[in-house]
Amino acid sequence: MSPNPPPVRVGHLYPERMNIYADRGNIAVLRRRLEWRELSMTVVEVGPADPIPDDCHLYYLGGGQDRDQAMVADDLARKADPLRRAAAQGAVVLGVCGGYQLLGHGYTSTDGRRLAGIGLLDADTTAGDSRLIGDVVMEATLDGRTDTVVGYENHAGRTHLGAGCTPLGRVRRGHGNNGSDGGEGAVAGRVLGTYLHGPLLPKNPGLADTLLAWALAYAGSPVELTPLDDHLERAAHAVAATRAGRRR
Repeated sequence: MSPNPPPVRVGHLYPERMNIYADRGNIAVLRRRLEWRELSMTVVEVGPADPIPDDCHLYYLGGGQDRDQAMVADDLARKADPLRRAAAQGAVVLGVCGGYQLLGHGYTSTDGRRLAGIGLLDADTTAGDSRLIGDVVMEATLDGRTDTVVGYENHAGRTHLGAGCTPLGRVRRGHGNNGSDGGEGAVAGRVLGTYLHGPLLPKNPGLADTLLAWALAYAGSPVELTPLDDHLERAAHAVAATRAGRRR
């Protein structure tokens, strides 16, 4: 790593509309985990009137209400080419819930309306007749390392993966992508989608650090991240895992 590595550049897509269940907290976690290591981050907020830059190291798209997701889907489909280029070159992309669905091929509602996705993940979503709600515990494997990941799901979508991606994890508690095949989320290269809110990263520091390590590598500053004192994060993780067990 160079003596003064450049800031990690994060593209936060539609932060005002796609921020249900405090998903914006994921950005705060990434920033703080870098600052604790004397590294830095800049955030470019991208709204409906803004172009998507193609020079970010990590892109984030959270979840939103149905009406907001519909608006975002149309706007994102029109201007997603820079995001596709960045992802193809190795930029990190994280989508949560509605953001996850839009990273796939699309979402079909119960009335047959189709929201187009942008195809970064080989996944497609159709609305079910009930919602899949509750705490989730899964085993996620990234970069050859398996960690327990916890979070909260609340979605009507039933997402099915194609051959072009793999599940982020296998569900131990909760419903996951569709309530039937045992998978949760999706991964293709450095593009990752998940239904887990909560927000996701405060209770899963290992996952946060994996995303940061990917982003730093893409930025040209690969580094082995210094371990942090994560006792509070681990405590929150344990509470979420225990709660999920009680609700099973």
